[in-house]
Amino acid sequence: MNEIENKIIEAQKGSYQEENIVTLNWQEHIRRRPGMYIGKLGDGSSSDDGIYVLLKEVLDNSIDEHMMGYGKTIDVRIEGKKAMIRDYGRGVPLGKVTDVASKMNTGAKYDSKAFKKSVGLNGVGIKAVNALSSNFFIESYREKKSKNALFEQGITVNESALETSTQNNGTLVEFVPDETIFGEYQYREEHIEPLLKNYVFLNTGLTISFNDRKFFSKNGLVDLLNENLTDEILYPIIHLHGTDIEVAITHANQYGEEYYSFVNGQHTTQGGTHLTAFREAVARVMREFYNRNFEFSDIRSGMVAAISIKVEEPIFESQTKTKLGSKEIAPDGVSINKFIGDFLKKELDNFLHKNPQTAEILQKKILDSEKERKAIAGVTKLARERAKKANLHNKKLRDCRIHYNDTKGENLEETSIFITEGDSASGSITKSRDPNLQAVFSLRGKPLNCFGLTKKVVYENEEFNLLQAALNIEDGMDGLRYNKVIIATDADTDGMHIRLLLLTFFLQFFPDLVKKNHVFILQTPLFRVRNKKKTIYCYNDDERLAAIRELNPNPEITRFKGLGEISPDEFKHFIGKDIRLDKVTMRKEDLLKDLLEFYMGKNTMDRQNFIIDNLVVLDEEA
Repeated sequence: MNEIENKIIEAQKGSYQEENIVTLNWQEHIRRRPGMYIGKLGDGSSSDDGIYVLLKEVLDNSIDEHMMGYGKTIDVRIEGKKAMIRDYGRGVPLGKVTDVASKMNTGAKYDSKAFKKSVGLNGVGIKAVNALSSNFFIESYREKKSKNALFEQGITVNESALETSTQNNGTLVEFVPDETIFGEYQYREEHIEPLLKNYVFLNTGLTISFNDRKFFSKNGLVDLLNENLTDEILYPIIHLHGTDIEVAITHANQYGEEYYSFVNGQHTTQGGTHLTAFREAVARVMREFYNRNFEFSDIRSGMVAAISIKVEEPIFESQTKTKLGSKEIAPDGVSINKFIGDFLKKELDNFLHKNPQTAEILQKKILDSEKERKAIAGVTKLARERAKKANLHNKKLRDCRIHYNDTKGENLEETSIFITEGDSASGSITKSRDPNLQAVFSLRGKPLNCFGLTKKVVYENEEFNLLQAALNIEDGMDGLRYNKVIIATDADTDGMHIRLLLLTFFLQFFPDLVKKNHVFILQTPLFRVRNKKKTIYCYNDDERLAAIRELNPNPEITRFKGLGEISPDEFKHFIGKDIRLDKVTMRKEDLLKDLLEFYMGKNTMDRQNFIIDNLVVLDEEA
């Protein structure tokens, strides 16, 4: 092999010399690898999108000040793309105002005397906000003096001298997330309000003012549960306090378990060691109190609970802090398992002894759950075997190659499953999908209306049994194989009916699937408007009329009657990066039992009158 051939081979392989080794400054590293610091980017349509993580990183610093006993009020204002947070804590030490916003691994939270039980520990959070913002401004007011600094994309553009101030102590931060990083985005109050409410639920005595609306909580985690309950509770909420721990527990007339867990004020949406310890300890204490060998699943069925603990130097499994990894309550301290277990053994056991009426109601709920579990035991084993066998040779499920059951669950965020009606629709989606991340489940006809039925129907009905097995949710959301469960039905009355029947199934037996924001409705175009030069897909009449005006004269207009009419080549446009999804959500006022009773129950005349009344309104508007 001659010298020229060697050079060609080296060039094809890519050079790997000293000049290929690059050292990035802190801003560049964050901007090139934002996922390491804030998770995903997003456009603001989802509560875990990056712009809310930025907001939260700043708020966490203000909350830490409050937790240390400084500042009872935090002002938050969103104006367009600009976010402003003003706290009334001690204020950043004036000589370090620029450093805390621009020097990595810089902060007071390494000193556990100043911030004993803080959320932010690594000196990264506010620096990430700075680097990922087109404009970032910080000003500190302290002891009648102030100092500020202005940055663009993490680079200092101005630093003020020390000035005299009449402002109360505290810190002001203003920032605009950089559109070159996040693309087109929009802050949505529907995602900001729950975040702020959780802060006040966890910090009684704190007031947060958001665009002049005030949030305040008197009863802590009791208020949190009442805010999130969508079904009637069976007994008054049990509220227990201790040093560095607070819990609230009740049972509702629903299936599954529903938990809200927090560490140092951080909402650990993926749980962690503290939630695992709590679930086990609650069941163990109740089993011992009743002196019955109840199954833990029977004890926890229908449980709605919240736990908040404070941990010194907590270890989270990612920078976004959604899952606790700490095993001890403090370095070289007691284990979290023992800390939570001992607290509940004393306080929950005492409560049940002192409140026999609540204890009696709770025992009845456990016995009812046990009775139902035994009633379905006969069909469960057979159904599981049938589902397992069917999954191996199942044409109903076209699985994706990578899903949540991988060893680390690293791909959960990207996985989805489309639930379709009929072979033609599932065929189009199957040919168009990303087979690595998108699965397809095909229904045969209309599902059963399961309202008012017991969970036994899940095992007796083949469609439900196979769907449950495909999602892997029989034992709860921990095993969920897909982050997004997408209902993809035709835009006609039959498609709408199937959609409602599926939602009834999820809400009846797996409400947490909806409450944890996993269920979506796929929006597909109703019209295709095209001429020889351009094709426009339209999702409603307004878009259709706008497309006709744009493509004038006389474009070809096609009305899609069903998903099966859309070719696989076209479908690729609708289930890729530009996919349109409507998230299925539940509000506090949506009492689940009443909601399902009205729309899916047997109150035929009431529902008929409702439809007639609303049809009249639509006719009058037309």
